[in-house]
Amino acid sequence: MASVLKRLLLGSPLHNKEAAHQRLSNPVALAVFSSDALSSVAYATGEVVLMLALAGAAALTLTLPIALAVGTLLLIVVTSYRQTIRSYPGGGGAYIVAKENLGAIPGLVAGASLLLDYVLTVAVSISAGVAAITSAWPASAPYRVEMALAFIAMLAIANLRGVRESGAIFAGPTYAFVLLVGLTVVAGLVRFATGDPFSVPVAPDAHFGTQALTTFLILKAFSSGCTAMTGVEAIANGVTAFKEPSARNAARTLLWMAGILLFLFVGVSALAVMAGVQPTEETVISQLSRAIFGTGPLYYLISLSVMTILILAANTSYADFPRLASFVAEDDYLPHHLRNRGYRLVYSNGILLLTAAAAGLVVLFGGVVTRLIPLYAVGVFTSFTLSQAGMVVHHFRYREERWRLGALINGLGATATGVVLVVIATAKFAGGAWLVLILIPVIMGFFLWVKQEYRRVAEHLAIRPEELTDLNWQSANRMHNHVVLLVKSIDRRLIRALQYAKTLRADEVEALYVDIGGNGDAMRKAWADAGFGIRLKVIESPYREVIRPVCDYVRAIERSSCDDVITVIVPEFAPDSLPDTMLHDQTSFWLKQTLFGESGVIIADVPYHMDDPCPLGGTA
Repeated sequence: MASVLKRLLLGSPLHNKEAAHQRLSNPVALAVFSSDALSSVAYATGEVVLMLALAGAAALTLTLPIALAVGTLLLIVVTSYRQTIRSYPGGGGAYIVAKENLGAIPGLVAGASLLLDYVLTVAVSISAGVAAITSAWPASAPYRVEMALAFIAMLAIANLRGVRESGAIFAGPTYAFVLLVGLTVVAGLVRFATGDPFSVPVAPDAHFGTQALTTFLILKAFSSGCTAMTGVEAIANGVTAFKEPSARNAARTLLWMAGILLFLFVGVSALAVMAGVQPTEETVISQLSRAIFGTGPLYYLISLSVMTILILAANTSYADFPRLASFVAEDDYLPHHLRNRGYRLVYSNGILLLTAAAAGLVVLFGGVVTRLIPLYAVGVFTSFTLSQAGMVVHHFRYREERWRLGALINGLGATATGVVLVVIATAKFAGGAWLVLILIPVIMGFFLWVKQEYRRVAEHLAIRPEELTDLNWQSANRMHNHVVLLVKSIDRRLIRALQYAKTLRADEVEALYVDIGGNGDAMRKAWADAGFGIRLKVIESPYREVIRPVCDYVRAIERSSCDDVITVIVPEFAPDSLPDTMLHDQTSFWLKQTLFGESGVIIADVPYHMDDPCPLGGTA
């Protein structure tokens, strides 16, 4: 049943040989890795307007200069990441660059920051998309959490189906958003250029403050506008997802993404100044499209595309979080199962981890965007700064062609993104950024603990040189085996387990029965009548416990050395359907989990299948 459902949701499994065919073409990769960055066009200008409005309406004229400054920083960061792609074609982005050039700890800071930011991106993007739905349909507001969880589940399933399939699904809505917002920008600029200007009507709910226009307020507005850059690093992290030549295709796609983002963001910001956009609850794009096209079908189509891209922005995280987690796991800083590809050649465990973390955030914060926004962007600008600082060291270390120019660009970028990071952390600290500043060290601590555990186990498992001379003797040395056969009832399960027990070269074989219902004497008589030839030990359990008496009995068996082992044989019915699984208790499962941690104990599970063709008296 489970396998049928898995195949229905995810499709057929993919062979390792198909990995090359799962790589993305540039147009599909642009949609997959750029949805987060491109979606920021929907709110970045609005964030700048809201911040400048605190100093009054006159301050809004700074929206375009700030957008141009953000665009300049965007070009610097993109240039840096193009250099990163060329120097590190295996992917990994800021984590790999910082680790190899600045050291393990800066690398872990970058990795923790990005992983956390990807989780936040899913939670924020999905919540923003749901907020757009609840704004259009207020009756759905009480179900915002349920809707957000449903969207997260749909994204997870789509990505579990494979990178290429999820890309094909999401490419259409992403390009529709680009075309529709691009049409809005072009139409608005043409009207101003041809002497047909327009303006946004004065809104009664416009929010203007009376603060002084200080340098710090301008920096805060600039930092708010820098949310347009979130997701820019995604392509550098996912180079290996591109078709060959992967590095060249990734660098080219990154350039296309930067060009589209720059045109849309600066274009929307310019129109916002020229049309007199108001700092209201209505988004900047909604105000502009309504003023240009009216409230006809095109307006609602643009609004729908904005809502869709906000939800699909989370797909960038689904493309990159599992891939980055695999890089970190490869270095033993995360559990190793995160480095393995799954059923459809994607990092399934990473996708499931991201889904669980994002869903937890949505539930914790009630799916309210304003509660999540203060947590956003700190991580990504931390990674920007460390990545570019790492590239400066890389240039000085390897002195490749035009390395001085590269070092200058990366140095300027690291300084600018570092300033933005400080401003964001300061401005949003009280609003919730403090939580991110705590979580990053906590995640790093987890990384270091995982590394320490893997190192400890590896050192313990390693064979020392002096042991190699005696290895053949050690391997041939016969263990002393005490076999304990667990008995629930005398049936076919038990007979198969008995047959297995007699194949073992054991020093002693005994059966163990836990009496939880007062029928110990009846079991002793039935056992004697059966004539199995193995001693039966009956343990009374008046409190009806099974697992603890078995464990206590096994622990009490004397072991004089590490070569003395105890084999616990567990006869078990193997259900062949979901109803059978539901109807039969799971005591054996929990018993095995408990015994697995006992030193010197070997667990042998003997399943009995109802369709087993072997009769009890011999072979078929």
